[in-house]
Amino acid sequence: MPSPRSYPWQWYWDSCFHAIVRRRFDPAGAVAELRTLLNGADADGFVGHTILWGHPLDAQRAIRYNIASREDLSTRTIQPPLLAWAWAWVGAGGPAAEEPRIAAHHAWLREHRALEDDGLLWLIQPDESGMDASPKFDHVWGRVLSQGRPLFPMLIARNRRLGFDARSVAAAGHPVVCEVLTNVAWSLSEQALGRPSLTPALIERLYDRRTGRFHDDVRGAVDPTPRAARPDTWDTLAPLALPDLPDDIAERLVAEVLRSPGYASGVPLPAVALDDPAYTARETWWGRHRHWRGPSWVNSAWFVSLGLRRLGLDAEADALTARLLTVVGREGFREYYESRLGYGMGAHAFGWSTLLWEMADPVAPPTLI
Repeated sequence: MPSPRSYPWQWYWDSCFHAIVRRRFDPAGAVAELRTLLNGADADGFVGHTILWGHPLDAQRAIRYNIASREDLSTRTIQPPLLAWAWAWVGAGGPAAEEPRIAAHHAWLREHRALEDDGLLWLIQPDESGMDASPKFDHVWGRVLSQGRPLFPMLIARNRRLGFDARSVAAAGHPVVCEVLTNVAWSLSEQALGRPSLTPALIERLYDRRTGRFHDDVRGAVDPTPRAARPDTWDTLAPLALPDLPDDIAERLVAEVLRSPGYASGVPLPAVALDDPAYTARETWWGRHRHWRGPSWVNSAWFVSLGLRRLGLDAEADALTARLLTVVGREGFREYYESRLGYGMGAHAFGWSTLLWEMADPVAPPTLI
């Protein structure tokens, strides 16, 4: 559970982060976390965004969750596929390639979400990216159907009618997104299985050399906003976690994005640059779904710290960590943090915020290439 009171089930990428930290003090529990995630898989290799262990959804959540029926064990959408990479961190009884259910999971993703020959994955909803209500999706699904907006359940209902199938969604002319963070996770996990790196494909499709940033590729957007005009969101920095990201691209990301006032002056790491018009850390009129529209997240900071250390920028990684340690030491392990003043927000006792341990006592990531 990401947080016992607020999130009572098992979330896919949360479990991957939990296991990475848990290996430090409970190796058997770390392995069990990932195996339990696999125990919720379908026979064809699909692993859902949320595994509904213990009890089904109530009627209110059933409208907002991506289920085909109230009898489903899991939601029918994905999250960033970090499982094989987390397996490599945990050392769960051998390489990920030796666990046939992980190979089946990757086969499902390639069959159902790799819509083009380059092998990158495509998403059908904002929450599949793990960044839910990020403003970067406003131009894709519009200000009505985007996550956290009043009519988001209509998007879920439409995708439910199409079987939550990306090919069917695309064929019907509805938006699909080749998203940056999802494909960073996918490349890391493919390499953990001993497969060829997808980093070159990710650069070819999603990197804009003119702006020096990574941007999503979109089909069928409601508002085809040019890349340079889209909100400045943290995921452009996520490729820093790739072990084979070319140094010239990585160094430019650090110099022009991470060190810019929009990120350098905030609690690590704001979901949206502090100086971007889309930034907000306040409650919004449509409810609580402002969490990827400004506040800071520990998992984001950890991804960036991996890249800093790979580049030999240990002092900068240490400074990033020290700023976050001060906030978490005062506020506890919260779901996210107000990105200017640092007060805790969202759920309490939030699991993946313990990734701060990985930042404070860094070890080299598993060798993938």
